[in-house]
Amino acid sequence: MQSITLNGGQLSLDELNAIFTTIPVEFDFIDEDDIIRWSSANRHRLFKRTDKDLGKHVLDVHPGHSQKRVKQVLAEMHGGKRDSIKILINYHQQPVSIAFYALHDNNGQYLGCVEVTQPVGDFQQRGSFWRNIKQMFNKK
Repeated sequence: MQSITLNGGQLSLDELNAIFTTIPVEFDFIDEDDIIRWSSANRHRLFKRTDKDLGKHVLDVHPGHSQKRVKQVLAEMHGGKRDSIKILINYHQQPVSIAFYALHDNNGQYLGCVEVTQPVGDFQQRGSFWRNIKQMFNKK
């Protein structure tokens, strides 16, 4: 079985794929030229990605109303002015967290970024005692 050595240990390709297909979080890797090179393929995705999306410019898979902001964030990441941004949107009446994280090599060279999308409606909220208790007993 082929394994990949990472900071923190080793994982087999099967284990790595299982992680990304199981956790209900979307990951998209966008390279230094703003091209989508990888997307986590799992059934939980809110914003579907297909193999046809790989190799496309990131703006080609974002809706028109968000393209100006995405372009600005990427320019700031390229220029070293921003390392991350986290936003909260409503999508189909549910809160969704979307974050972009700039990626750099050991020499500080910009490698691209990862976009992380996750529904957060089921998150426990501080000060919401009864909601948190209910969530503990209603396991999926």
